[in-house]
Amino acid sequence: MSEAELVVVANRLPVDRDPDGGWRTSPGGLVTALDPVMRKTEGAWVGWPGKPDVDVEPFEFEGTHLVPVTLSAEEVELYYEGFSNDTIWPLYHDVISPPRYRREWWNAYMRVNKRFADAAADVAAKGGTVWVQDYQLQLVPRLLRDARPDLTIGYFHHIPFPAYGLFSQLPWRRQVLEGLLGADVIGFQRVADAGNFARAVRRQLRFETKSSGIRVPEQNGTTRIALAKAFPISIDAASYVALAERPDIQARAAEIRESLGNPKRILLGVDRLDYTKGIRHRLKAYGELLQEGRLSVDDVTLVQVASPSRERVEAYVQLRDEIEQTVGRIDGDYDTMGHTAVRYLHQAYPREEMVALFLAADVMLVTALRDGMNLVAKEYVASRVDNRGVLLLSEFAGAADELGSAVRVNPHDIEGLKDAMMRAVEMSAGEQGRRMRALRKRVQEHDVEAWSADFLEALGRAKDGRTGFSLPAEAEAALARIARTGRLLVALDFDGTLAPLEDEPMNARMLPTAREAVDALLDAPDTVVALVSGRSLADLREIAEHTDDSRIFLAGSHGAEFWAPGIGAIEPHEDPADAELRDRLRERAEAATAQMKGVWIEPKTFGFGVHTRRADAATSASADLAVDEIVAAEAPHWRRRTGHNIVEYAFRDEGKDSAVAALRDRTGATAVLFAGDDVTDEDALVSLGAGDLGVHVGGRQTAAKVRVPDIPALAALLARVAELRSVRRE
Repeated sequence: MSEAELVVVANRLPVDRDPDGGWRTSPGGLVTALDPVMRKTEGAWVGWPGKPDVDVEPFEFEGTHLVPVTLSAEEVELYYEGFSNDTIWPLYHDVISPPRYRREWWNAYMRVNKRFADAAADVAAKGGTVWVQDYQLQLVPRLLRDARPDLTIGYFHHIPFPAYGLFSQLPWRRQVLEGLLGADVIGFQRVADAGNFARAVRRQLRFETKSSGIRVPEQNGTTRIALAKAFPISIDAASYVALAERPDIQARAAEIRESLGNPKRILLGVDRLDYTKGIRHRLKAYGELLQEGRLSVDDVTLVQVASPSRERVEAYVQLRDEIEQTVGRIDGDYDTMGHTAVRYLHQAYPREEMVALFLAADVMLVTALRDGMNLVAKEYVASRVDNRGVLLLSEFAGAADELGSAVRVNPHDIEGLKDAMMRAVEMSAGEQGRRMRALRKRVQEHDVEAWSADFLEALGRAKDGRTGFSLPAEAEAALARIARTGRLLVALDFDGTLAPLEDEPMNARMLPTAREAVDALLDAPDTVVALVSGRSLADLREIAEHTDDSRIFLAGSHGAEFWAPGIGAIEPHEDPADAELRDRLRERAEAATAQMKGVWIEPKTFGFGVHTRRADAATSASADLAVDEIVAAEAPHWRRRTGHNIVEYAFRDEGKDSAVAALRDRTGATAVLFAGDDVTDEDALVSLGAGDLGVHVGGRQTAAKVRVPDIPALAALLARVAELRSVRRE
């Protein structure tokens, strides 16, 4: 296969050599997450085979096309052990260990990134999608975009992204930022990491950054929107549940407890032997608890699994010596003939043995000083099918953002860490159950499959947003005519017109290409932009990310509320009796639909809306009928509007036609371009005059003169209007 619709680029291939010289699937969450997607799409995976100077031809493995990238022993030393793991790793982990900056490492990093990018460019289909993984390959997105501008490119950063004060120390900081900004979607583990990245971009590159995306100037004079967002990774929770329910693994857990002398409590740490994991801090806290007599070796044992890591790197050699000396001192001071204070295991174990350890352990210690996510925390939670056990979790691990029912600690605070360990050891079974049930619900609902689906969905939206659209000749002529008007008002619906419809309406945001087109219109001469929506003014401002210094006019509640630049909100008169009736009817509607699955009531300034997007047809009909009867009984004069899976009831009669008329008067527009997608937009479309232009988004029957199929096509049309308006003044 020479062309793949989806290409994953990672430092390693998803396979290892087996003892017979063949290939077997590598363990790890990333491989598990992407395997179903790769099989479904017949995708390709570009990566290093894991051994230096091994030249392997591309080959097929279980439905995936594998493209090996050869690295010499020197490149492994300079690119991987040097720049990746002795420069980027410590720098991005808050300089817990000092990073080293060597030009020969950087030069090797550039060479190897170019080789990975070339391999991906060669195998990707035209218009395909490439997903680059992690800090070893931060330059690949830009290299790929320069070579293959037709591709949609994603990048996921598995480790933390540091605060600007740390990141700015990197001599090649601009090159790294520019490399990452070659991607359409840049994913991070935590919201804070995405924020750190955006701040670095603002400080170093002076690019405009918003939650909707980063405006990236391209060499051809255009701009592109890159989305930087948190996509917290997870685990294959179901596989851990299945293992934990196996009788042989439960028996092995009992055997582990017995081999440790059946202590009352087993504390467990499972980490790579890395200075970021806080192993020294937990050993210090544990040793002091034993010294102070708050814990007794007769009752409590600490099991520390520290799998080997980067054994050729000097910092890791020193760390191992220090930890083993600390364990030796604690065991020498507190071991008895029947009990061991610390059982230290410097080796890796198969997943089955790890699940048995998770089941045996009463307290899981995750005391990372800095961690992108820490999947061990989620593995422990998923394995506790008995709803027992306590997760003690560092607030500096990404998992802390999601696992709110864990016992959170600052591992630098040794006294606080000791108190948290005691709290975990002494926690009642009832409290353990309450906490663990909440933790397990989160991990099972947000598993690794959901993570990959969320990221690929974002990439799909980016791909849709870059899709070109050709207008018919008559539509081009209509645009040319309206572009020549003296002062143009571009009035736009929001939901379904600029932003995709969402099951959770407050999650709606403009597509990046739509945002870019609106910005271009704002910069065009004698051109005014307004958003006209059935949303309340407050909600419209939130979803449109509308700031107090915005140049965009707003008409909310179908034109009953307005916001104007330089003036702010223009509040309409509201009769207290109307508000009282609104609240009473909304409460009755909420009560009537409370048991109807997929139905919810949206409060609005002048009424309320009944959403049925997530309900089946029968439930939707029942909800509409029930609420119709409630409103008809007390407010037969209210206006009823239908839209995309919503019925709105309001005590004011304004419509988008009156909103457009008011905006036309206020702005002094000589012509109006109005675009919308829903039934409620037809009021405005019908009201347009001979010199105006109506645009419909979608396929329903409409009074609009011009149709476009979707939001990206409308964005292309609006960008064309902005271009024509700008050209006429040059």
